[in-house]
Amino acid sequence: MLKNLFSKGAPPAEAESEAAAPAPAESRAITIGWLLNTEQSSIIWDTPRPVRIESQSSDPRSVGQCPSALDFDRRHYAINCPIDVHLRLDMSGGAMDVKNMLADKSPIRSDALQRWIVFQPRHEWRHPQRPVLQMLTPFVFVTDDPVYINQYPPIFHYSGDSRPGIPISGRFPIDIWPRALMWAFEWHDTSKDLILRRGEPLFYVRFEGTDPAAPIRLIEAKKTPELESFMASISGVTEFVGQTYSLFKTARERRPAKLLFPKD
Repeated sequence: MLKNLFSKGAPPAEAESEAAAPAPAESRAITIGWLLNTEQSSIIWDTPRPVRIESQSSDPRSVGQCPSALDFDRRHYAINCPIDVHLRLDMSGGAMDVKNMLADKSPIRSDALQRWIVFQPRHEWRHPQRPVLQMLTPFVFVTDDPVYINQYPPIFHYSGDSRPGIPISGRFPIDIWPRALMWAFEWHDTSKDLILRRGEPLFYVRFEGTDPAAPIRLIEAKKTPELESFMASISGVTEFVGQTYSLFKTARERRPAKLLFPKD
């Protein structure tokens, strides 16, 4: 029937148009670099790696073989916790008393732990009964493409010990704002301890570019003088400006033409 239809009258324009339409171009990979902005004790931090959830089923219809699920998982990169932490909080007397429950068994000295994990001032909390603590990491992500980084809780990881609050997530453009990432935690249930284990995911990062289909190519970046200088120009600006997003226009104007170079 189709043969008779095409043999009568003019050739169908729609069929010719579809036949002549070019195939969609393959998305260009987005290259993103990671580096540690300090060399001191940097060996304790693991390399960021794509999230992979092991599946014991080889059935192509299983959730472990679902291309949608696999694509979603591997677009998240895990930043692992570098130390064991077990903290207990006492706010019964109005003041805030923090106790290191590992005590002498802790692999990190108490004074070093106090420098590493810092509680925000009470007036900066979102809720007067929910303390916010922060852990500064040395991880910096940089790219020459317009890309936002998204920081998530480790939503695919099951540890057995639920954390007594919620990590604070965020997003910002790493092409014009390459700064060290901060892990922040809002402690909701202060009757429960906060337990973190070395080697388990502290948080995930995911990258958001202009093309959602573009694959991500993550490389170790070189800390060039240009990158160090630009990072210094945006460092500590929160002490002077409350809304850093207002500085993005200036950062884009002053950004060097190229910031990402692979490490030798």
